[in-house]
Amino acid sequence: MQPLPSPRKHWARLGIADWLCEELARAIPSVVGIDHGFSFPLAYFKKYSLSLDWPKFLDDFQQHWPTDDPSTYVEFVRDGACGHGDLRRGDKRWLRLTEQWTATAKSVFMFDVQGAVAKSTHAGLPWLRYLRQHCQRRFHFWPFDGWEVPQGKSVVAEVYPSLWTRRFPKEDRDGDEQAAFAVSAWLRRADRSDSLPWFLAPPLTEAERKIADIEGWILGGCDAACGRHEGCRAGAGVSVGAPLQLQRTLCLRALRPPSVSPDEHRPFPSCATVQTEWTSNDYSAL
Repeated sequence: MQPLPSPRKHWARLGIADWLCEELARAIPSVVGIDHGFSFPLAYFKKYSLSLDWPKFLDDFQQHWPTDDPSTYVEFVRDGACGHGDLRRGDKRWLRLTEQWTATAKSVFMFDVQGAVAKSTHAGLPWLRYLRQHCQRRFHFWPFDGWEVPQGKSVVAEVYPSLWTRRFPKEDRDGDEQAAFAVSAWLRRADRSDSLPWFLAPPLTEAERKIADIEGWILGGCDAACGRHEGCRAGAGVSVGAPLQLQRTLCLRALRPPSVSPDEHRPFPSCATVQTEWTSNDYSAL
């Protein structure tokens, strides 16, 4: 799907957020996969004595990392040019439970390494808050709004494209396009085969589920074969919903933002100069 007409080459975060609100207002049951962390490890909540409440976590994070402000860039907050990021930092050794379950997944605090999700997570979290507050039609943020998705409701979930990029032929797509395609194709396949509800109910113990209620969960981020075996389903001890009968799948991925030298930070303490760009792909016609 191509961006809206603009001098910029790719989607901007505000543009994709408003577009998504409009699309999900159309009452077409959809599943949206977003490729960044939706929350932080419990260690972060304990360090800053935060309430174990996801909406309140989003409010607190946005106050310190206001990356939904016009043209705000994560590096500006990291460097202290705006926001109060120094008061809300994590340890790159901290992993969420879902990252411990998912091979190769990295900490949401591990910046500046290949495959890192820290920058996209810190840029994207305030926009999850924006979606909750500004979209006229409420949709289901999984698993924070509940592990079972109500019939007829659109769902937004955290995804990790590396789980599926090799399962589908790449053809002439570049890396970002293939990642978005693979997520959308896998979600479509899982829904059509009625296996998606099993992936929405991972086999967690009661204690693990309480952790994931706060930390979030990567959709499909456990042994993919588990949802297909009756023994595992019975042993999970969790309620599994009915097939969702979704009508389309979408994946949103953040492109690597342009590099900005330290010298460029100084004249713009208001963080109004660099806009991280986004791309989206809609493969509902697959």
